[in-house]
Amino acid sequence: MKHLFYILACTLFFSCKSSDSDEAQDSEMYFPPLATSTWQTTSPSDLQWQTNNLTTLYDYLENNGTKGFMILKNGRIVIEKYFNGHSQNAKYNWYSAAKTLTSLSVGIAEQEGFLDLNNKTSDYLGVNWTSLPIEKENLIHIKHQLTMTTGLNEANFTSSLPTDLTYLADAGTRWAYHNGPYTLLQSVVENATNTNFSDYFNEKIASKIGLNGFWFTTGDLHIYRSDTRSMARFGLLILNQGSWNNEQLINQTYFNAMTNTSQNINKSYGYLWWLNGKENFMKPSSQVVYDGSIIPNAPDDLIAALGANDQKIYVIPSKNMVVVRCGDSPETTNLAASGFDNLLWEKINAVIN
Repeated sequence: MKHLFYILACTLFFSCKSSDSDEAQDSEMYFPPLATSTWQTTSPSDLQWQTNNLTTLYDYLENNGTKGFMILKNGRIVIEKYFNGHSQNAKYNWYSAAKTLTSLSVGIAEQEGFLDLNNKTSDYLGVNWTSLPIEKENLIHIKHQLTMTTGLNEANFTSSLPTDLTYLADAGTRWAYHNGPYTLLQSVVENATNTNFSDYFNEKIASKIGLNGFWFTTGDLHIYRSDTRSMARFGLLILNQGSWNNEQLINQTYFNAMTNTSQNINKSYGYLWWLNGKENFMKPSSQVVYDGSIIPNAPDDLIAALGANDQKIYVIPSKNMVVVRCGDSPETTNLAASGFDNLLWEKINAVIN
């Protein structure tokens, strides 16, 4: 009888130790290996999520044009779903969510001594890159391009031609979502590094974290296209403050500036990143300042890469989570502060809380 009790006690002890070990392993940050489809997973039930609400979440995603959707917890895949004919290997455009890729590339170029955010943009693009008088053009620095505060008129939204870059306000005094000056950041990196932007990006970022994508040009736009998992990989890099598997790609000073309020006009904007939980926000194509968070239902510390047709990379440090959505535009949409964002987070919260 004593012998039987001893066996049961040992079995229970080692079972508990094994369970504790599994939980400890799951709580450690995981980075998927490069050039492989291998990626550790954990289940919603293991995390004690409300699995009975998953169907509601999936139905909402599918019925609103979603193609790919992922949730990572500590780097592990908890949810990976594809809808509307999409698949794991299918690629899709990031649209303006890729502005965050450019932001990180600029930071790396500064880190390597090729440029300085406080230098005039004309130091890298030459004079008369705009139609402004030289004294006004000289007010525009790289940091103004990163923060959407160039003061240039955004009427010709996508054009980066000098004839379409006209004066509206002094740099730093007006926030306006404007694609032309943003796109020219890639030319700044090219001229500063004497390297094709795509090549520089692939060497410094894509190859380091295993992105499976490419840049292409259509009209005035430079767009990044990749699979959904690549979006999740980039979100994981940002969740870990620019570090991938113990390799620090960007210094902490730039990372902190990139992911915090960058100016006093639109508190919810960093260096091409959208920030939740701030006292106010502005929307693209508007000069109205709204009180409150851009996504009230989402955690206050969420930072987001947001693109047209509701491309999303949400990074939530307090939960060690990354959420990715790619797809077509739902019926209710806007680049930021969209009804889709808020309703999606209502559905996500019903699962994770």
